[in-house]
Amino acid sequence: MLAVNNELLPALAAALAQLAPEPYANGTVRAVLESPKVAAHGDFATTAAMQLAKPLQRNPREVAQALRELLLAQPAFVRWVEAVDIAGPGFINIRLSAAAKQNTVREVLQAGAAFGVRPSNGQRVLVEFVSANPTGPLHVGHGRQAALGDALCNLLATQGWEVYREFYYNDAGVQINTLATSTQLRATGCKPGDPAWPEASYAGDYIQDIADDFLAGKTVSADDRSFTASGDVTDLEGIREFAVAYLRREQDLDLRAFGVRFDNYYLESSLYTSGRVEAAVQALQASGTTFEKDGALWLRSTDYGDDKDRVMRKSDGSYTYFVPDVAYHLAKWERGFTKVVNIQGTDHHGTIARVRAGLQAASVQKGLEIPAGYPDYVLHTMVRVVRGGQEVKISKRAGSYVTLRDLVEWTSADAVRFFLLSRKPDTEYTFDVDLAVAKNNDNPVYYVQYAHARICSVLAAWGGDAADLPPVDLSPLDTAPALALMLLLGKYPDMLRAAATDCAAHDVTFYLRELAGQYHSYYDSERVLVEEQPTRLARLALIAATAQVLHNGLAVLGVGAPRKM
Repeated sequence: MLAVNNELLPALAAALAQLAPEPYANGTVRAVLESPKVAAHGDFATTAAMQLAKPLQRNPREVAQALRELLLAQPAFVRWVEAVDIAGPGFINIRLSAAAKQNTVREVLQAGAAFGVRPSNGQRVLVEFVSANPTGPLHVGHGRQAALGDALCNLLATQGWEVYREFYYNDAGVQINTLATSTQLRATGCKPGDPAWPEASYAGDYIQDIADDFLAGKTVSADDRSFTASGDVTDLEGIREFAVAYLRREQDLDLRAFGVRFDNYYLESSLYTSGRVEAAVQALQASGTTFEKDGALWLRSTDYGDDKDRVMRKSDGSYTYFVPDVAYHLAKWERGFTKVVNIQGTDHHGTIARVRAGLQAASVQKGLEIPAGYPDYVLHTMVRVVRGGQEVKISKRAGSYVTLRDLVEWTSADAVRFFLLSRKPDTEYTFDVDLAVAKNNDNPVYYVQYAHARICSVLAAWGGDAADLPPVDLSPLDTAPALALMLLLGKYPDMLRAAATDCAAHDVTFYLRELAGQYHSYYDSERVLVEEQPTRLARLALIAATAQVLHNGLAVLGVGAPRKM
């Protein structure tokens, strides 16, 4: 339906310019086609008449009638539109012809995997996600970030962005010190429950695994580092570096099994060793937005919309955690990433205002012209896991939480991805392990994948594939089920564009579930492999196009499209 939309929108614009030259020229009204809330009202709708009523000082239904007459005279509307109706106070509902919907099938089959993909826009975007500190295995919350981040990267790529994936982690500080001392204690034979075991230490079994490998003098290699253990239990610095490398490797293995990759790993420690933190602090001080109070250095973040001013440097000389965040995002901007999306837990909500405030203050002093809303954030809630009707809270390996590896091993990477993307990120979500492995229509990933496999089985029974279809007369596709399915196929490109704009990867799962349902309804109402060859080929073309769009959408999510189930 891309070709149809590309003709109808300019036609609507021409009609608006003819009806109301001045309001159209000054942007009072724009050429926009929307989907009616009630499908029975039509395929597209426009509220332009109601928007023009006041500037034209006319009754909105009168304006709608005048606009309708202009639209019906447009060649594109003559070619692709069956009816233009006026409803309510001045809504204009547009019903497409069967030929317009049938044209979508041709577009899908011609474009294949590129259907819905837009050409390069010449712009880069950095998406930072997962960013787990190397102090333990990846938990389910990290899994939600991995699914969200990877799908968003794929989604932005379909819309022409050059996408750069970055993982930022804290390789210094209190948590890393706790990791090192916990591993050292295990290496000396001390374990959780012993009188000498500190309450704040990490108690998971993975700590013993790290200690054993350190004592054995092993070498561990992650994507960004490699380290050989000395085996000396008194070598706390060596234990620290070995433990970080060990857990980075574990994270790499988990993410690789989950199908997630990164272009760069950015170390918090590098912000200090490179002098970026000090440079950021100096820029903030030079901007005149800092002040001293109670022996601490403060940022006057209320000047930039924060609810209170924030401490930058504590009285003991250490920096609060948002200061390196400001330095890090200055580095992102200076690396040329004028669009950045951070995917983080909702517990980071409070840092948004202070990071943006710091960036604005430093930007003015440095002359960087960083926009006020930089960077963008997608915040997500944590995930509850239920198995056998009971909430699962503890992993033996991790000690206190369910890991991403647990979830993948209990179900599958496809199920974990689809489930974690099936709700808005900021809504609470319960992952039902039993549902994720169920082979029925209540399991959303099974429901969508089965639709694809079902189509592949029909094509196999016919004896070919989409590529084997000859040029097809699609006019037999004029029944209500076929028209509804084609209309939904035609909405895929607009859905992708809107989802990318809103950073809403969950919209793709919503669409795929709707498309699978529409296909299952079509399959149940119309037999595909009928005797009449024109009808058979037309219906084969329709289901082949449906399989292609299901495949494309699942690929955006990083989920497989099986041919057999």
